[in-house]
Amino acid sequence: MSVFEIAPFIPFFIAAALGLFLRGWMRALLFIAVPVLGLANLWLLGAGGAGIEFGHYAILDFNLLLFKADKLSLLFGYLFHIAALISVIYALHIRDTLQQVASMLYAGSALGAVFAGDLLTLFIFWELLALTSVFLVWARRSGRAYVAGLRYFTLHILSGLLLLGGIIFYGQTHGTLEFGQIGLDGSAYSWMIFLAFGIKCAFPFFHNWLTDAYPESTPTGTVFLSAFTTKVAVYALARAYPGTELLVYIGATMACFPIFYAVIENDLRRVLAYSLINQLGFMVVGIGIGTSLAINGAVAHAFNDVIFKGLLFMSMGAVLHVTGKINGSELGGLYKKMPKTTVLCIIGAASISAFPLFSGFVSKSMVMSAAIKNGYDWVWLILLFASAGVFHHAGIKIPYFAFFAHDAKLPAREPPVNMLIAMSIAAALCLIIGIYPQALYNLLPYEISYTPYDVTHVLTQLQLLFFSALAFVWLNLRHLYPPELPSVNLDVEWVYRRLVPDAMRGLFNCLFALDNRLRNAAVGGVARLVEGVASHHRADGIMARNWLTGSMVAGVVLLLGIYLVLGWM
Repeated sequence: MSVFEIAPFIPFFIAAALGLFLRGWMRALLFIAVPVLGLANLWLLGAGGAGIEFGHYAILDFNLLLFKADKLSLLFGYLFHIAALISVIYALHIRDTLQQVASMLYAGSALGAVFAGDLLTLFIFWELLALTSVFLVWARRSGRAYVAGLRYFTLHILSGLLLLGGIIFYGQTHGTLEFGQIGLDGSAYSWMIFLAFGIKCAFPFFHNWLTDAYPESTPTGTVFLSAFTTKVAVYALARAYPGTELLVYIGATMACFPIFYAVIENDLRRVLAYSLINQLGFMVVGIGIGTSLAINGAVAHAFNDVIFKGLLFMSMGAVLHVTGKINGSELGGLYKKMPKTTVLCIIGAASISAFPLFSGFVSKSMVMSAAIKNGYDWVWLILLFASAGVFHHAGIKIPYFAFFAHDAKLPAREPPVNMLIAMSIAAALCLIIGIYPQALYNLLPYEISYTPYDVTHVLTQLQLLFFSALAFVWLNLRHLYPPELPSVNLDVEWVYRRLVPDAMRGLFNCLFALDNRLRNAAVGGVARLVEGVASHHRADGIMARNWLTGSMVAGVVLLLGIYLVLGWM
């Protein structure tokens, strides 16, 4: 039993409230202590076994549950505490109350979501995730960040509305709001909840909130953003839709298409954003396959991705913090002035590329093994291609263009010590998990016997990495590799950033032209009417003539007669 039977999000929310009034080392100490003590408390709570729940409350006729823990939610709970600790240490040098308070609320909201025992509680934290995270985008205080944050918030509100609608229909159908397996059964609520989770998981055609907003956030804000939102969605899919075959094909698409955009992208943080979608694809495939090995592989890869992707975002954030630049076309040669950051970045690159003895290898291979064992041969080939692609754009491109390539002769130095400490913790975890994967395997939802370091896995991965590196070198020497150019690349967002605005502009132009014609026609008609009436009052007009009294009397009599006839009728 834990020392404190308290929902994990509560200490984060309390710390955020206190952070509004504390300053300096007192706020820093509090923000570090909360994830450390929270992790220890959660570990003790998890030691009591699965199925622990507390925080029952009732709304209308529904019994709701604030905290429900099993091995799946505990794994994400441990992960989010670790991610919060690393991110807080990384951000210790800033003195921005908005960022620091919003980041604690954001981390707490993620913890509230993964331990929610019912759908309504999940919805509350689902919306808090959107509300708190958008301030990390706006904290950069630039025009681009503000507009990107609005687009980000709009899509997440759409996700929340779909989730709420699905919850209402689900409650009416089942008479309960318990958060468990839902599955795609053709019902409206199952599709609404599925799409709500899919938006936050960056499904194809809904993914641009990630590649649009994350690179516009602050150097520290992006590290927080990369850790929580999408992983909460992965958890929700693993809880509600395991074994849904549609996810296999969605995940395969997610793993594949970002590669092409990442290769031509100039903004290195946007490269990592595309890479994040690529890694989410592996997780979604594992959830779609739905076997014990596949689910374990998906959540293990989610755990590792938060660490190594966070390390890469931290290294690029350090570059941005020191140089003020993040485009590959403007960087290069920094290994001479930032050797420690260079080494730490390479460790993150090796981990995401799934080099043996690094963390990515021990989780990605589980998903690929599950795919081949369950007859998804062509999906396995796609994942193999995606593995080669991620080595190109994240394993090689990120460290090469940031720290090597041409010497941009930028004034630079190592980032603040707290940034180096945070990156070192993440790098150490990448190595520890890669060398001793059983430490992570013991936390996985299902008991399985899996050995990543067999001859087949190691040789296959080494061959893949070797030929990918060879292809990069050959393309670069032949000047065939896409150069780093100062440009803006649009993918599906072209629909709402170009096509829809252009179509609306054309529609409004047509409406304005039609309105102008109608107005001109109306004004012309009124002018002709006025002219016609005025013509009767001119010297030669009918109203200017002399009329006999008898004629006037006859006219009046005629009008009275017509009036009497109409009245009688």
